[in-house]
Amino acid sequence: MEALNLNVENTSSKKVTKLPPKISPKHKRINVLEEYKKRNDNKVALNLVVVGHVDAGKSTLMGHLLYLLGEVNEKTMKKYERDSSKIGKSSFAYAWILDETGEERARGITMDIAITKFETEHRRFTLLDAPGHRDFIPNMISGAAQADVAILVIDSTTGEFEAGFEANGQTKEHALLVRSLGVQQLVVTINKLDVVGWSQDRFNEIITKLSPFLNQAGFKKDKVIYIPCSGLTGENLLKRSQNILEWYSGPTLFQQIDKFEPPIRLLDKPFRLSVSDFFKGGISGMGGITVAGKIEAGTIQIGDDVLVIPGGEYGVIKGLEVNDESSKWAAAGDSILMTLSGLDILQLKVGSILCSVSHPVPVTSYILAQIVVFDIKVPITKGFPVILHRQSLNEPATITKLVTILDKSTGEIVKKNPRCLPKASSATVEIKLTNRPVPFETYKENKELGRIMLRKGGETIAAGIIINVSIL
Repeated sequence: MEALNLNVENTSSKKVTKLPPKISPKHKRINVLEEYKKRNDNKVALNLVVVGHVDAGKSTLMGHLLYLLGEVNEKTMKKYERDSSKIGKSSFAYAWILDETGEERARGITMDIAITKFETEHRRFTLLDAPGHRDFIPNMISGAAQADVAILVIDSTTGEFEAGFEANGQTKEHALLVRSLGVQQLVVTINKLDVVGWSQDRFNEIITKLSPFLNQAGFKKDKVIYIPCSGLTGENLLKRSQNILEWYSGPTLFQQIDKFEPPIRLLDKPFRLSVSDFFKGGISGMGGITVAGKIEAGTIQIGDDVLVIPGGEYGVIKGLEVNDESSKWAAAGDSILMTLSGLDILQLKVGSILCSVSHPVPVTSYILAQIVVFDIKVPITKGFPVILHRQSLNEPATITKLVTILDKSTGEIVKKNPRCLPKASSATVEIKLTNRPVPFETYKENKELGRIMLRKGGETIAAGIIINVSIL
């Protein structure tokens, strides 16, 4: 995605006429940038998403790691073991640490994003366990959009890797999605190697097949690390497995994720937060409306006023929680809860943007996007209906014009006004939202909000960046 041509003009924002409420004088202003530096001098905060084909063992692997790290006590673990045995699913005990709902446990699959926290020596993680089943890909996109780094879990058992990697499997789609959403660092765990006798040949076979695909998807070779492990037995998660000492001298999963590099945060940009959830009532019993989401850009503190787009309603920040702890401030990269006063809950939707009052996000039904077409069966033509995803937002839309086909390496125009877009092509297209105008920003203005995903018929057909916004 980084190679796409971003030489476009800046767009201006729609004027907001309603005056915001005055900031409360009770709150002393904080130098958020100084506080942010102090916090990150200790441990860098990262959002980690775990993805992979259904039944690859994602929840079991990460649940077992959390148990080994002491995030789950013995009493709770014993209860999970007893309860899972009662329904004939004893091997799911570690997965239950993350799969909390009755339906998830009964079906043995993750259906929504499970969020938890843990720390390594140098990093503080918010863990996002994404569903692998194709029916829940929209939930997976919503979670992956919050991620800085990712773990791709591969089932190494005979036939299972092939099922996930080939036609209709989610391994390829998940890898493409996380890369399209901006993730550049990837740990690939070759899971369930205990089932195939800790076979080095099987480990190498999977890498040989997977590596060219990940490279083609945009992952640099030095940013992808392969780790053999077993989520069920716990081998090579925290401590090195004796079963692979003869042929593997690399890090354990725990050691490798501690080496993830921190991303560059957009601290100097205007405040932006994409709403992933909201509810009536405030933090710690205070009144108001509470919003959940990840701050994509800028900083905020208690007493600030924010603008809801679309809608143009204002709210004043009365309370903040960062990493489940009360805070007076928050910054780009933080997944937060924010309590607002003076806001009508009817103005909020999942996918709404909370933004700086002085720098509102443009609202539009028309965008110009540069996309990469995935492995589709039917070429994209003018009038092609799609579902457009941008983080937690998903809206019906139509590709109204095929503008150009581009050279994937140079970004130069190869053909103007093409009749169709075949698989693996790169192109510029015009897109119109079907139902309503929504907030969009160009990739040049905000890399997080400027990425989009296009899906049709339950499959992801393209991903790209917004290069221009038509202001309403």
